[in-house]
Amino acid sequence: MRLAGSLSLVLLLVFTSEAAGLDIPLEVEQPPTIIRHTPSPVIILPYDNALVISCEARGNPPPQYRWTKDGQEFDFPREETITTGSRNGNFSFHKKHSVQFVGKWRCFASNKLGTAMTEEIEITLLVSPKFPKETFDPVIVKEGEPITLQCNPPKGVPPRLLYWMTVDLRHIEQNERISMGTNGDLFFSYALSNDSRPDYCCVAAFSSIRTIVQKTAMSVKVEKFKPGNYSVEALPVRAPSLLLPSGVQSQKVLMKGEDLELECFPGGLPTPAITWIKMGENLSDRHKMTNFNKHLSISNVDVNDQGKYMCMAENSAGKAVHYFDVIVQEPPSWITEPPRSQLAVVGSDVAIRCSVSGIPPPAITWSRNGKMFKDDPQSNRRVLDDMVMLHKAESKDSGVYQCEASNSHGTILANINVLVMNMAPLMVTKDSLRYAVIVGGDAVIDCSVFSSPPSDIVWIKEDRKISGERFLISENGQSLKINSTEKGDSGEYVCEARNTEGTSTLTAVLEVKDVTKIVGRPQDVQIISGTSAQLMCQVEYDESLRDTFEVVWRKDEEILLSSEEDPRYNVTGGWLQIMNVNLRDEGRYTCIAKTNLDQDSASALLTVLDIPDAPTMLKISDVKSERNIVLSWEPGSDHNVSITEFVVEYEEDRWEPGSWKELQKVAGNQTAADLFLPAGLNYHFRVYSVNAIGPGPPSEPTERYTTPPAAPDKNPENIRIEGSLPHQMDISWEPLSPIEYNGNGLEYIVTYRKLGVEDDWKVVMVKEPRLTVKNTPTFIPYEIKVQSRNSFGSGPKPKSVTGYSGEDVHFWHCRRESVSVPTAAPRDVAVEVINSTAVRVSWTPVPAATVRGHLGGYNVYCMRMTNLLDPDKTVNVSNTMSFPGNRSHVIVPGLKPFSAYKLAVSVFNKKGKGPKSDPVTFNTPEGVPESVPILTISNYQEDSALLVWGPPTVMNGFLSGYILHYHLLNETSLEVIESQETNVTGADITQWKLSGLKDSSRYLFHLSACTQTGCGPPLAQEILTPPTTDYQKGAITTQSWLIGTLCAVALLTLVAIMACFVLKNKGGKYAGTPPSRHQDMVPMEKVKEKEDLYPDVESQGIHDELLDYGDYDEKPLKRVSLHFGDGEDSISRDSLVDYTDGEEEFNEDGSFIGEYSGPKYKGSINEPNGLSTVTA
Repeated sequence: MRLAGSLSLVLLLVFTSEAAGLDIPLEVEQPPTIIRHTPSPVIILPYDNALVISCEARGNPPPQYRWTKDGQEFDFPREETITTGSRNGNFSFHKKHSVQFVGKWRCFASNKLGTAMTEEIEITLLVSPKFPKETFDPVIVKEGEPITLQCNPPKGVPPRLLYWMTVDLRHIEQNERISMGTNGDLFFSYALSNDSRPDYCCVAAFSSIRTIVQKTAMSVKVEKFKPGNYSVEALPVRAPSLLLPSGVQSQKVLMKGEDLELECFPGGLPTPAITWIKMGENLSDRHKMTNFNKHLSISNVDVNDQGKYMCMAENSAGKAVHYFDVIVQEPPSWITEPPRSQLAVVGSDVAIRCSVSGIPPPAITWSRNGKMFKDDPQSNRRVLDDMVMLHKAESKDSGVYQCEASNSHGTILANINVLVMNMAPLMVTKDSLRYAVIVGGDAVIDCSVFSSPPSDIVWIKEDRKISGERFLISENGQSLKINSTEKGDSGEYVCEARNTEGTSTLTAVLEVKDVTKIVGRPQDVQIISGTSAQLMCQVEYDESLRDTFEVVWRKDEEILLSSEEDPRYNVTGGWLQIMNVNLRDEGRYTCIAKTNLDQDSASALLTVLDIPDAPTMLKISDVKSERNIVLSWEPGSDHNVSITEFVVEYEEDRWEPGSWKELQKVAGNQTAADLFLPAGLNYHFRVYSVNAIGPGPPSEPTERYTTPPAAPDKNPENIRIEGSLPHQMDISWEPLSPIEYNGNGLEYIVTYRKLGVEDDWKVVMVKEPRLTVKNTPTFIPYEIKVQSRNSFGSGPKPKSVTGYSGEDVHFWHCRRESVSVPTAAPRDVAVEVINSTAVRVSWTPVPAATVRGHLGGYNVYCMRMTNLLDPDKTVNVSNTMSFPGNRSHVIVPGLKPFSAYKLAVSVFNKKGKGPKSDPVTFNTPEGVPESVPILTISNYQEDSALLVWGPPTVMNGFLSGYILHYHLLNETSLEVIESQETNVTGADITQWKLSGLKDSSRYLFHLSACTQTGCGPPLAQEILTPPTTDYQKGAITTQSWLIGTLCAVALLTLVAIMACFVLKNKGGKYAGTPPSRHQDMVPMEKVKEKEDLYPDVESQGIHDELLDYGDYDEKPLKRVSLHFGDGEDSISRDSLVDYTDGEEEFNEDGSFIGEYSGPKYKGSINEPNGLSTVTA
C-alpha cells in the first residue's frame, strides 16, 4: 500500500510540475547541460584532410570533459595532428589517424554537481568503393530460357547509381523483357540469340565522392533453338517463374517514414505481365509502379501500409505469385517532448518520467551522472520502468539523470538536470537599467528572478503598488508591460521579490520620448537632365536621442544613397542633392528619419526631363506609288516632356552621299509621314523627335529605297530677260537643283516669239541656265517659255514671261565704247556697328566712267565666319544683299549677335557685277538670349518652392544669369496684388529655391535669361501653393495668453492687408507682364510700346523706308527679304529703335537723324571700346 501511495503522489507531481522547465541563470551553481555536439553517424570521406568532433556544455562550475570509445575511457595521444579543446570537449585528428578513431564515441561533461553525456557518436571510415577482381565463366543458355546477371555492387556514400554497359560504354538497352533491379542485377525474362555478347559490365557511380567503378565483364552465349531464320513465335512457350524474389513468401521490415520498395522480375515466354495486390484492401494512394510494373513503391510509409502484398506474373502458359509480409516499425521517439530539468525545494518529492514510443517497444535504462541508476527500495530513490522517483529529496540528490530508450532501430537519450536547493531571490536582471520608449508605444520592464521556492513579486512606483488597465504584470510577475505609454509614465519602477528565504528588490527607470516625425515632407520634383536636384526632409525628434538620430535616403526602397558611394550625391542631414542628374536617377526617393527607438519615412518622385529617345521600328509601311510612300515609326520615350514634332531626314547616294537633309516635319501626335519623293534617287530615311528640351538622337536608317527615273516635276523659276546690248536679248533662270533632275540628260527647252505677233515659236535646247538671242529688233517685247526635260520626258507645261530685247544706247555709240560689267570696286569701305543685329556700311562711290553702263546699284556681301561663343568652330555662311540706285551707305540688318563677320561691296549694272572691294572684318556685340525652354516648379514646402529650368538653347553671348519676376494674383480677378523681383547671378545655376511664398495662393512666375546686353523674352509659369498642414497648425500652443497675442497680431495684419488692397486697386489690372525690370534694362512696357511703333528689323526684313533708291526709276515691286546666318542661333531681339529716344526718324538713306550709339569698325579688329572707322 505504501508503494501504491507513493506512486500516486509521484504521478500527481509529474502532471503538475513537468510543464515548467528549468531555466537557471549561470550565476547559480548547477550541473552541466550539453548545448551542442556532433550528430551521429560521422563518415570519414577520402578527401577529408582532418575531422572535428564537437562537444560543448554549460554549467557552474565550468564542466570538465572526457570521452569514451566503444565504452572505454579514451586517452588522446599527444601528437600535433591530434588536438583537444581547452574550453570545450572538441577534438580533431588528421586523416592519417582515421583507422584509430573508428568506433562509437560518447562525450561526458562533469562538474561537482553532476555529469551530462551525449548520445553515442559513431565514426566510420569510408573505404573507396570497388568491385573485387573476379573471373567469370561464360553464361550459356538456350533461346527462350531466362537469365540473371548479378552485379553485387560495393557500398559507398549515397547516392549510388547503377548501370549495365558494354566495354565501349554503351548502355545495355532495357525493355519489358530485359530490366534491372534496385540491387543492380540484370534480368532477362527469356534469352534471344542477339543477347549474346562478351562484355556485360555492371557500373556503379557515387556522385558525392566523384567515383565510378566497373565490374569485370561477363560473357553471355545464347544457343539458337534451331538452325536457320525464324521468329520469336517459333520458340516454345514457357510458364512464368519469378527470378526475384525467390520462394513463395518473404518478409519486408522497414521503419516508419521510409519508402517501401517491392520488386518482382519474372521469367517466361512470352514475357509475363506483373500485377500487384494488397490482400484485403486497396493499394495506398501514394503507390507508384515503374520498370514495366516490376517495381512497386509507396513513399513515407506508416502502420496503415503494413500487410500482405502479392505479386503475380502471368502469361498464356500460366502464372506465378509471391507474397510479401510488410511490417512497419519505428525507432524510439518522445511521445510529447523529452523530460525537462527540474528545480525542487529540499524535502519535496521529485518525479522524472521518460515517455517514449517505438516499434518494437523501446527498452529504457536510467543513469545518474553517467553511471547506471538502479531501483533501491530501501532508500528514497525508486526506478519504476519509465519513471524515477525521489522521495523527500535532499541537496545530495541534485545531479544529471539520463534516460536512454533503445530498440533495434535506434536510441534516444535525454539529460535531465535535477537541482534540489533552497535559495533567497536572486535578481538576474541588472539593477538600475534604463528603458526608453516612444510616447504611445508599449514598454516592457524585466525583472528576472531566480529563487527556490518561487518568489512572490510586486511592482511599485512612487511608493504605490502599480495597478490600472494599461499596466499588465506577467503570470510569474517577472515582467511589467505598459500599454500606450504616456509622458507621465516616466520615472522609477521597483520590482520586489520575496520568498521564505529572503527578499530582493530591483529598480528600473523608464523614459518616455517624443515621437520622431517628418514635418516637412519631400515634394515630387521634375528636373532637367544635366542639372541638379534637391530634396528636403524636415524632421522633429526627441533631443535626448540626438546621438542616435540620423536621416538616410533610399532610392526605390532599395539603394542606400551616400556621398562615399557616388560623389554626385550630397547627403547633409535632411537634404539630398543630386548633381548632374541623368535618366538613371529617376525614381522614388524615400527619406528615413530614425532613432534607436523609432523611425518615420516619406517619399517623393523624382522625374527627369530629357530629350526624347530615338524612334524605333522605322519602316516604309505603305507604297502608294513608286514616288509616294508612307513612313511609320514607334516613338521613343519622351522622357516626361511631350514630343512636339518629328523630323524626317533623307540621305541619297548620288549627289551628296553621307549628307542628311530635312525632308518633312510631322506633328508630335503623329507616327507616320506621307512622303512625295524626287525620282531617280536611292534613299535612306531616318527620323528624330523634338521636345521642349531639344532634339533627340535619330533613329536607325531604313533600308535603301530607290525611286525610278521620271520626267522633271517642275520647270525653272525666276526667269530674267535683259537687253544689255542693242539687237540682243539675254535670257537666264534659276536652274533646277540636282535632286530635282529626276533622271539623266537634263536640259532646258527655251521657246520665244515676239509678243502680240502670231509668229511661230522658236525653240532652242540648252544645258546651261542661260541663252543669248542675237539680231533682235531694238527694244521689242518678247514672250518666253522655259521648260525642263531629261531622258525620260519633259516637265509640266511652262508659263510664259515677257521681256524686252536690247535698246539702242546712242551714248555708247558716240563714245565708241562697248557696254560691259563695271571695272572698279568701291573704296574706303567702313562698317559702323549699330546694335547686335545691324550695321551701317559706307563707301566712296566708284567713278562713273568705270560703271560702263547705267548704274544699277550696289551689292553687299556678308559672310558670318564664327560664333564668338565658340571661335574655334568655323561657320562660313554667306549672304548677299542688293541695294538699287546710286548711294554711298546702307543699313545692313538681320545679323547674328556675338559673331565675327567679313564684308565686301561691289557695284552692278545691267550687264553684271563689278569686282568686290577689299574685305572688312567686324564683330557684332552680344545680344539678348532666347527664352528658356522649360520651367518647372515643385518641392512645395510651407512657404517655399523649388524652380528648375533649362538654359536657353541660343544664348547670343555669355550668360550672366537670370531675372525672375513673380506676382501674387487675386484668385478671382487675376489682378496683381504684389510683385517681386529676384536676380539669379551665375550662368550655371538652373534652379532656385524661392522663400516667403504664401500658402494657398496663386502666383505667376516670369523667368528670363540675361547677358550683359540685357534679358531675353520671359517664360511664364503659374502655380497654386499648397495649404498649411494640420500638423504645422497644431504646433501653435493653445495657452490663453498666446491666443490673445495671436489674435491681436492677426487683427493688425488684416488692417494692413486691407490698406494694401485699397492702394493696389488704384493701379491697373494684371496684363501678364511684370511691372518692373532691372535698372539697366528697358522697362518691358516701354519696350512693348516701341516694338509696336517700330517693328524689329531682324524679324521683319528691311523696311522700304530704310532704303534710298535715289533717282532710280524702278522701285522694287516687293520688300527685300534677307536671310543671314546658318540656323545656329535664333534672330536677336535687339532693335534699331533701342538706339533712339523713341521720337527720332530715319533719313531716306536709312541713317538716323541723330547720333549712332554703336561702335564703328574698319578693317580687321577685335571688339571695340568706342567709335572707330576702318578703311579698306
